[in-house]
Formats: sequence, structure tokens, C-alpha cells
Amino acid sequence: MCGRTPSLEAVGPIPNRHDDGPGREGAPARSIWSPRASLGLWSEWGTSSSLHPMSLPIDPEELLSLAQDFLGRRVLVLGDLMLDRYLWGDTDRISPEAPVPVVEAREESQRLGGAANVAQNIRALGGVPYLVGVCGEDLFGRELVRLLEERDISPVGVVPSRERRTTCKTRILARRQQMLRIDREDRHELPDELIAAVVQKVERGLDEADSCVISDYGKGVITAELLEAILPAARARGVPVAVDPKQEHFFRYLGVSTITPNQLEASAAFGRRIHDTDTLLLAGRALLERLDSESVLVTRGADGMALFRPHEPALSFPAVAHEVYDVTGAGDTVVSVFALALAAGADLSEAAAISNHAAGIVVQEVGTATATTDKLVESIRQNPERWQPTPLSFALGER
Repeated sequence: MCGRTPSLEAVGPIPNRHDDGPGREGAPARSIWSPRASLGLWSEWGTSSSLHPMSLPIDPEELLSLAQDFLGRRVLVLGDLMLDRYLWGDTDRISPEAPVPVVEAREESQRLGGAANVAQNIRALGGVPYLVGVCGEDLFGRELVRLLEERDISPVGVVPSRERRTTCKTRILARRQQMLRIDREDRHELPDELIAAVVQKVERGLDEADSCVISDYGKGVITAELLEAILPAARARGVPVAVDPKQEHFFRYLGVSTITPNQLEASAAFGRRIHDTDTLLLAGRALLERLDSESVLVTRGADGMALFRPHEPALSFPAVAHEVYDVTGAGDTVVSVFALALAAGADLSEAAAISNHAAGIVVQEVGTATATTDKLVESIRQNPERWQPTPLSFALGER
């Protein structure tokens, strides 16, 4: 299969790789997942995937099959919606008004950010995202919705608000280096009426979802009240949940399928800086136990990723990228691909491995970027021995 996003007309119900039961009943005839909902696609649904242990090493052929199985998987994405603006230019002089560089702007571009970038990642790999969030009734909100529709992502789950500004991050770059970032946003928590509207959208989406992503950027959409409503709802429906967390709500994400903090966020939650393998193991195990989750995936930049699971050895996945130009949006890619993999029937180590490949693709581009199926397949096929995970152990033996 090529990396081009398939047309929705070509997508039909696809069974999960590890399906062992009948499909869900009671799915609506009019799908909320399609930008062209009137087509009434997908009246029957496969079950959400179960998680199965596997032995090492990870078979590259399994990952290649998994990448193909992303097609048509339905992933509910909930979180903070953002618009990323980029001003590109050159600089060769200092301003006479202040000791700052003058950037001569030559080009401007706008991209989806935050939870919208998660949805974009899923769509680029052939999945079908149902995006739920809040944006302002303003110029940037209209541009965000336009970009969603342009990328074949339905905006039906986006709740408009006159009281909130659409989050917009403007980055000024010269010679591929970021010089300045300007943020325009409202970070206060949603009022009760907006929370109720978001919960209604989420519950409708969960009825049809194969997996769910919560993308928390701390901009006010994800609240304790919201999590108390949606996490039990997902659990009751058997929908696996992958979370890209923020510190404010870290220990409210109880019982999820995975949580994907970076090493700095994991250190803060653990209460001790992670600086070597021993502290990484202590932190991972502690977070896994306190969250009562099925896994914790700590992203470690140039050091790759570390996966923690109950009663299983911790695994270290080496970084795949040869060069890193920009880590913007890498966390979005990891959580989106992990959720897609669970939707397609992957086990936790397979999901971590293919997420690692996807992250290695996007950090080699400037700005928020997405992986495609073609690039993912190419990455998996290159030097499969080099990207295999290895068990982590304490320097002085088991504790």
C-alpha cells in the first residue's frame, strides 16, 4: 500500500488482526467519522483490540503488516486544538532599535497543532480520526477548521466558543533556526456548559472507536471533571486509551492503556531527576504502579524510548533518526501511532516499536510534520537489527 491517504469511499470495515469476537452492535447508520457523513459508511464495526504479550525480538514483518493494517482504523482524539503558524526568513543584521536580529520574512505557512496534529498523523497513515476539542469563533479558529477539512478530517466534533480564543503559536525562523515564538491562547478551564458539550461528543465517538487518544497540552480542555466522565466510559466500552500527558493531570490518568511522558515529565511526576538507567527503571516502575496502567512509554529524545509493563522486563528502544532538526510535534506522532497500533491489534511492544519509527521520521523535518505509510515501511526495512529493543536492568542487579 502506498503512503497516500486513501479515499474514504475505498475504506470499509476491516477486522482487527487479533479479533476473536463479534463486532459491536448498535452502531449508527450515519457515521460521525467521515467528513462526508451522509455517505453512511461503516454500519458494522470490529471489536477493539486486545493486548497480547510477545517474545523478543520484534519481527520486522509483523511491523510491516501492522503499518498496512492502520487503514480504516477509527481513533477518537480528544484534546487541545492549536494552529501553528510559521514565518520563514533570513537575518543578516541587528536592529538599530534594540539588540535583536532583524528577520526579513519571505514565506508564511500554517499547520495543525496539538490534538489537531494528532488527528493529522492518524489520517496520514490511513486511519480515520474523530477529533473532539474546542476552538474560538475567530480568524484562527476558522483557519483551523479549514485545514482540518483540507486534510479530510471531520470537524464535526469541534465545539465552537465565543468566550475562548483559538490557541495559536507563531514561530519566527531564520535559516532553519527558531528565533522567537509568540503564543496567543486562553488556558483557563472550560466552563460547565462546554465540558458537557465535549463529553457528549466524546461519548458518541467512543461508541464507534477502535482506540482513543487524549492529547493534553494544559490549555484548559482536559479537566479533572472531564476525565472522570470519559475514562470510565472508554473502559466500559473496551476502548484502549493512549495519553500524552501534562503535569497538572498526570495522576488522574488511571488505568489507561499507555501514557507517553517525555523524560522531563516523567522525572517531575516521579519527584526525582532521571539521569541514568537505574533512576529510569525506578521512575518507570513507580509510575506504572501508581497509575495502574497497562504501560508507561517514556520518550527520551536521542536515547530513544523506554517501555514499562507489569510483570514484564522494561525495554529500551534506540532512537531511529540519524539527524534531528526539530522535535516539534514528535510527542503527537508517538501517541497517535501507538493508538493506531492498538486499534490494529498490536501488542504493547509492537506499538512502541512502530511509534519509535514514526517519531524518527518526523524529527528529521522542521515544524510539525507527519509520517506516511511509505516512510514508515522504509524505516522498518532499514537495518532491522539496529532498532530492536533491549531489556533494561539495574547496574547492580535486580532490586
